Amino acid sequence: MKKKGILSTCIILAIAIAFAAIAGNSFYQKRHFVEDIVTEGTNVTEVFKLSRYNKNLKGTVGDTKVYVIKGEEDGGSALVLGGTHGNEPAGHMAAIIMLEQLKVTKGTLYIIPSINASGLTHNDPLEGSPQYMHFTTPSGEQRVFHYGSRATNPIDQWPDPDIYTHTSGQSLSGSETRNLNRCYPGIKYGTLSEQVAYAVTKMINTEKIDMEIDLHESSPEYAVNNAIVAHERAMDVAVGAKVELEDREIGMRLEPSPVKLHGLTHRELGDFTDTYALLLEVGNPSQGRFRGYTDEKLVLTGEDPCYVKGYELGLLYVDYSSGNFPLSLRVARHITTIDELIASYNNTLDDDGRAIQVENWPDYEEMVNTDDLGLYLK
Repeated sequence: MKKKGILSTCIILAIAIAFAAIAGNSFYQKRHFVEDIVTEGTNVTEVFKLSRYNKNLKGTVGDTKVYVIKGEEDGGSALVLGGTHGNEPAGHMAAIIMLEQLKVTKGTLYIIPSINASGLTHNDPLEGSPQYMHFTTPSGEQRVFHYGSRATNPIDQWPDPDIYTHTSGQSLSGSETRNLNRCYPGIKYGTLSEQVAYAVTKMINTEKIDMEIDLHESSPEYAVNNAIVAHERAMDVAVGAKVELEDREIGMRLEPSPVKLHGLTHRELGDFTDTYALLLEVGNPSQGRFRGYTDEKLVLTGEDPCYVKGYELGLLYVDYSSGNFPLSLRVARHITTIDELIASYNNTLDDDGRAIQVENWPDYEEMVNTDDLGLYLK
């Protein structure tokens, strides 16, 4: 009997070690996976690290890459932030496609596809999310990108306090200390998330960036959806873009940035810099609470029978009549909205010396109808 007990214990221990080894290897691979973002053969004119604006980031996972597309003619500038929340992949992929496809003829476009690089190195606990997304390019090459977490990896920023107190005095749940979009305008010597936010704020002030656009996704049952969220100084730009999008039958809500809700890009970057601060939201079924089995297919297709039922019951804030909300549609909405925001910004100028002119925008209808983002990757 005693020998049986020892044998059973050894078997259970061996199984536990095997599972730990598998999980540990998966965690290690995710942590060290580097996305291959292409600059060769593109119009990218410069690549540098975010630590240029906060030296404390040097050598950390927060020291992400900034891609610059500068036109031959001087003009204004815009900054696009992707990857604030790693479980909202449309912003991350839209930023990558933009830097690999667009050409700027006047002014400068700054693109940061992985602004919270740490958040891309892990997944949200208990969510059952996929770790990666796979795309096939026109040449047949397979390219792989992260599907990450809403929050900074606790390996990089720990422990969470019981209460996170923003610099404004606003109190939030302690876990929000790892939510980059609650940390602006940032703190130079703060947590990793606060240091990243500080660097973005300083970059905007240093480079005198005219417009900032932060790319997000939200659950289809969340009220702020398919929306432009605008700081009050950016409202005219947002209104102009909304009108043009509606004319193209691309429905877009317009939401004013709440004055008393602190830490978000559309509030703090508008208050602490001279930029037009904007944030875009688009519906993501793989992120919502109604979803069923969560895998890469759900991320890419947005097909979920639970959301079909939710739409029939009138519980959603997106048009889910097609039974899906694919990543290609979500990315197309982001890219097309940025196009219209830049056009609207140009229309508000008294002096076109600060204009921004961009070419090679992917066609909205083509992106939606082809339903294959790999076609827009190098």
